[in-house]
Amino acid sequence: MPEITSLFVTRLYRARLNDLGKKKIDYAELRASCEAIAEDDEAGQDWCEANAYPGYTSYASLTDLPWRFPIFGDLEKALDKHVAAFCDDLGFDLQGKKLKCDSLWINILPEGGSHASHIHPHSVISGTTYVAMPEGTSALKLEDPRLPMLMHAPLRRKNAGQELQPFVYVTPSVGDVLLWESWLRHEVPMNMAEDERISVSFNYGWA
Repeated sequence: MPEITSLFVTRLYRARLNDLGKKKIDYAELRASCEAIAEDDEAGQDWCEANAYPGYTSYASLTDLPWRFPIFGDLEKALDKHVAAFCDDLGFDLQGKKLKCDSLWINILPEGGSHASHIHPHSVISGTTYVAMPEGTSALKLEDPRLPMLMHAPLRRKNAGQELQPFVYVTPSVGDVLLWESWLRHEVPMNMAEDERISVSFNYGWA
């Protein structure tokens, strides 16, 4: 009988954020904080308008959320534990060092908003924790990193395993954290729900 194994596996980490955090995050409080920051952040609003970003992101305006707001500091400490667990699963030899959070930002997508396919350069691990996921809102769409090399391959059957599909859609719940290696291309398709989709994304680098 032939032996078929999987090589060069792409890992996706999914957990409940509060499973590892020493101080539990109140996601209702986190949502209220995100909404209040978005309302007050004029620089962020101006950046979103100038760059035709649908909704709001603090990515280009507030680079020190964990310092400004205690709940984001507690969030980062919880994320540190999840990233450490993921690094262990990935078999990284960090040579006695730890990955450190070098950016953390708010995303608010209204109805009709989307975030085009992208990667996160200059980082090792990226991810998102989900603050508001109304019914019918967008899943996270992940792309097979080999896709450019598969131009002559036939389409996959719909019933083929998830690990064989060129795109995988992951629908997280409020309180989930997803982690992936920063080179993995991903996107947020259009939010078809009437309510806002709110998340907090982050990057970890090797200092």
